[in-house]
Amino acid sequence: MAGFVPCDGATGGVSGVPVVNFPERPPRNPYTGRLLRCPARSAMRFVVKVSPEIIIKSAPVRRRLIRQLRRNLRTLIAPITAGVTLAGDWDRLELSGAGVTATDVHRIADLLARTPGISSFAQVEMYPLGDFDDMAEHTWRCHGAALTGRRFVVRVKRTGRHAFTSPQVEREVGGRLLARAEGASVSLDHPEITVRLEIVADQLYVIESRQAGIGGFPLGEQPPVLALMSGGFDSTVASYLLLRRGLRTHFCFFNLGGRAHALGVKEVAHFLWEKYSASHSVKFISVPFEGVMAEILEQVDDSQMGVVLKRMMLRAATAVARAWGVDALVTGESIAQVSSQTLPNLAVIDAVTDMLVLRPLLAMDKQDIIGIARAIGTEPFAASMPEYCGVISVKPTTHARRERVEHAETRFDFDVLERAIAARTEEDIESVMEGAVERVRPKMMTVVAIMAGLLPIMWGTGTGSEVMSRIAAPMVGGMITAPLLSMFVIPAAYLLMRRKRERTTWRLAFWRRPRAAT
Repeated sequence: MAGFVPCDGATGGVSGVPVVNFPERPPRNPYTGRLLRCPARSAMRFVVKVSPEIIIKSAPVRRRLIRQLRRNLRTLIAPITAGVTLAGDWDRLELSGAGVTATDVHRIADLLARTPGISSFAQVEMYPLGDFDDMAEHTWRCHGAALTGRRFVVRVKRTGRHAFTSPQVEREVGGRLLARAEGASVSLDHPEITVRLEIVADQLYVIESRQAGIGGFPLGEQPPVLALMSGGFDSTVASYLLLRRGLRTHFCFFNLGGRAHALGVKEVAHFLWEKYSASHSVKFISVPFEGVMAEILEQVDDSQMGVVLKRMMLRAATAVARAWGVDALVTGESIAQVSSQTLPNLAVIDAVTDMLVLRPLLAMDKQDIIGIARAIGTEPFAASMPEYCGVISVKPTTHARRERVEHAETRFDFDVLERAIAARTEEDIESVMEGAVERVRPKMMTVVAIMAGLLPIMWGTGTGSEVMSRIAAPMVGGMITAPLLSMFVIPAAYLLMRRKRERTTWRLAFWRRPRAAT
């Protein structure tokens, strides 16, 4: 994917949601492909523009939101490098630091691109404001190499009182650049390169590169919510949209597919947290729902299964949310996308809870949802995630009646639901992926220790070495292949067999269940 974009625009997105293009290498000139060659930096400097929705707030609210954004950025930047300062509290923040390596600058740019509350940011060079010759010289050192043979325009923004106007700066600096750039021309309407300058009081900012942020509000200024997470396209995009609006989002997963399903959902939930909300700790809650699903298959009429399952999930999610002091639930439902998401069915589903249910995807098309998933990086996870809720009903109802669904639930043993809620596991999202790493370490320590004893025997040249080396060589080979087999081959084979067995089990459970009277 592209890194920094040219100064004359920012990347757009699907349905008004900005596309996040994470930088993967240091910024290059977008026209020549060469690394940008501004003068050697004495300090890193970014100018961060906050979301327009923050700017239009009243002064006290705006200050509170920007303070929260500063706190979030300090938390996120602290593990990368020390000595970075943040200043500004109106419509922009200035982030600067001395002695920051190019790699750390790149990591900070990546972080700014995915932090809620940031509309855009620019990497800039700051100079004392001099005369027009000084301005042109500073600008040439950053952009001169790219102007050769190109159409360009100079755009200037000013803040403060000066003896000149912005159009005057554009003409004077543009004329000096035109005189030095071989084969270049000025085009006010259709430029290939837009050179942007900002003058703030007695400082000149030469904008080297600009990139869009994800907008929204800083995380932590709104009460937390609990997202029902299945790992598919809808639930991951719905969670992202709430994170982008500044809501700290906990994840609640209803396990219908065993360990393989749980691992996949944990992975995508950890990805969302790490990319977009790592400034705050959140919970990952897993509720074992296989027993609830089995009870529905045995006791509920085929046409009502989808609605009843969603009602059970909403009941369980409400109990979990209240236990954590959360006042709202988040689902990835989109109107009429599947049978359980028609207006009558959603009304019947929502009747089981008095908690606010947020559905950010309600009026979105599936292709728009997939487009956002692709932009935020969750598409690979969602594409490989099995949809267990979709195997329940053969002829599901699209116009559920509340009294009929409630009658069907009278045959359901609610003790099964209570046991599932009680058996839930709760863990910090930071530790979700640590278990696998902790199992690898002792395994590798064992392998290294054994090989440290075998290698001298295999390479020995003393008496009897010709016999001992033949014994040690296959043992060394076995110590290399055994960990690879146990960590890569066996888990992959198990996952394939487990998925096949689970599909067979669900089909058999469906066709062998007793038919309930309607």
